[in-house]
Amino acid sequence: MTTVSITARPLLGRRRTRNPLVIGLVRHAVLIAVLLVMLYPVVWMVAASFRPTAEVMNSLGLLSRNYTLDNYRNGWSAGQLDFSRYFLNSIAITALSIAGNLFACSLTAYAFARLEFPLKRVLFGLLLGTMLLPYHVTLVPQYILFNELAWMNTYLPLVVPKWLGAEAFFIFLMVQFIRTLPRELDDAARIDGCGHWRTFSRIVIPLSLPAIGTTALFTFINSWNDFLGPLLYLNRPELWTVSLGLNSFLDVTGESAYGSLFAMSTLALAPIVGFFLVAQKLLIEGVATTGLK
Repeated sequence: MTTVSITARPLLGRRRTRNPLVIGLVRHAVLIAVLLVMLYPVVWMVAASFRPTAEVMNSLGLLSRNYTLDNYRNGWSAGQLDFSRYFLNSIAITALSIAGNLFACSLTAYAFARLEFPLKRVLFGLLLGTMLLPYHVTLVPQYILFNELAWMNTYLPLVVPKWLGAEAFFIFLMVQFIRTLPRELDDAARIDGCGHWRTFSRIVIPLSLPAIGTTALFTFINSWNDFLGPLLYLNRPELWTVSLGLNSFLDVTGESAYGSLFAMSTLALAPIVGFFLVAQKLLIEGVATTGLK
């Protein structure tokens, strides 16, 4: 008896290629196209910052015949104060916020990950529950509290909550990372006579650098870009941050200085890009390790 072999053919067109080179080229082409679409507004803003103010809003292209640095010179010295004061204010607030988050969130995370105390799971559940509350829900009670404490026109409302472990997301991130560390390291440290503080500072913190770097990066971005907080609590121009300084270029009743706005926005974006380039290795390692383990 003869067996006839019949090869199935695709119903529609040719069979899909399995050449890894072709598949790689197609994927990279799609990714590059998506990247160009996402980055085009940022690149256009940087290009517009070198155009004369009269030509800023006249074209969506990136090239211009007349390039100038007047937008940077005028923007830096525009308003009641120059932008150097705004940058210094933002740097001070951001540095204190990063230090507060790293200190308070790491201590709180160590307590939830390593210590045993009554109502531990209930408290941790309540902590995670605060992540479901929108910021605007607690905005009015916080404003009333800070007003009663006479903290208006100070940096305390923007900095003090960071030192009290109020960022539930970063606490959760560090808890998940610390739980991946072997408990045998804690036992060995305890045998050597280390208490909780020495175990935390000499073992847990050095091994948790990826999570700490991720926390520092996101805290930097959130504090540097924060607009609503400074708008509520800082009314004097000498206390303004970069975000409030950028807002001063917009005039709803007259002509807005878009050239100076884009120039100062480019300078305001530079620290975020620089900080990300420095901390990207820790960021990727922290997110990947926490997610996999």
